[in-house]
Amino acid sequence: MRRLILRVGIIGVSLLFTSSAWSQKLLVYMDLKQTDHLKAYGVAYWALDHGVNVEWLLNYRGGSFLMDYNAEIERECRVRGVAFATVGGEAAQIYADIEAGNMEVVLLEKAPAIVIYTPQNKQVWDDAVTLALSYAEIPYKTVWDEEVLRGDLEKYDWLHLHHEDFSGQYGRFYVSFNATPWYQEEVAKNEEMAKKLGFAKVSELKKAVARAIKEYVTRGGFLFAMCSATDTIDLALAAGNTDICAAIFDYDPPSPNAQKELDFSQTYAFENFTLEMNPLVYEFSDIDFPPSTNPRVRSADVDFFTLFEFSAKYDPVPTMLTQDHVSVVKGFMGQTTGFRRAVVKKSVTILAEVPGTEEVKYIHGNVGRGTFTFYGGHDPEDYQHMVYDPPTQLSLHKNSPGYRLILNNILFPAAKKKKRKT
Repeated sequence: MRRLILRVGIIGVSLLFTSSAWSQKLLVYMDLKQTDHLKAYGVAYWALDHGVNVEWLLNYRGGSFLMDYNAEIERECRVRGVAFATVGGEAAQIYADIEAGNMEVVLLEKAPAIVIYTPQNKQVWDDAVTLALSYAEIPYKTVWDEEVLRGDLEKYDWLHLHHEDFSGQYGRFYVSFNATPWYQEEVAKNEEMAKKLGFAKVSELKKAVARAIKEYVTRGGFLFAMCSATDTIDLALAAGNTDICAAIFDYDPPSPNAQKELDFSQTYAFENFTLEMNPLVYEFSDIDFPPSTNPRVRSADVDFFTLFEFSAKYDPVPTMLTQDHVSVVKGFMGQTTGFRRAVVKKSVTILAEVPGTEEVKYIHGNVGRGTFTFYGGHDPEDYQHMVYDPPTQLSLHKNSPGYRLILNNILFPAAKKKKRKT
């Protein structure tokens, strides 16, 4: 697997005495003093996109960004309302503090090409990642089934999946919304696409898309998913040789042995889960925790999850993904709120959990040369986002710890790597 090249030990003490170490730098600090954490990621991305390398100071002041001073970068910070400081000789002390503690310097050197999997028709819910990207002023493209199957993902470094249903069951919204225009449009658009691409039914199309996405990850792509995309893509992969959809979704009954015919070796993160075969229940399987049929009794003001602390020098990847200015983050629900610990594969790294429960909120793992990160819940600043609810205004949540976890993932592919030896 391609590994991160870290600037361990500040490349020797001698570096502290070179002229470059004393040149003026710009520090975008990410602790509680930062005025707009979300737009700060946009500044880091802007610098990378304009050929300026960025050092991500893991665990230093909340995961700060350090780069050579540039008047244009300073201008971007001021225009976007991002707090920063210029440092000269102080940089030596910053590096020394990092060397002495549970901190590390990771070099970011290339702005990743970002793509979002989303249908062309307007959805009746919002995507937290596209909201975050738009607010942070980070550019992205979109693809849907046709583009995925013709290989367009190879143009991009990072792929996001959100409130999607790769199992072909239209989000299990049949009971509540089958008579609504938006649901009927969703079915019609998907059936039209399946027919266009030569598939007998939508569930078979979505399986093919799920496999194509996995091939992209295996070859070195970075996958990030939230809400129902996290568990339904694993359902689609596990059900590659069986039918798990009721007739109300694909016009024929599921396999009577669907549960036994699941192949967990094909999934990213989950195994030994049990399907919910009643199509009238708003739930896909027992991966979701707490289940939608029996949601948590906690309210928004007492619901939270905690981030694990990792060794920055020895575990830089999970450290990058958990950078934040707090270690306790307020919880939020979704069709898939979190993941039941018992069905998470042992090879998967748990990044965050809800203390005292079976709920795992945030996980990461490797597939071939690529990686996946799954984040439970729909919108970090809307506790229980409902169909037709207005989009979250991130200008009111510019220091959101929950949204910061999304943006960590966007910069993750920018970390310098070396090619895998063959």
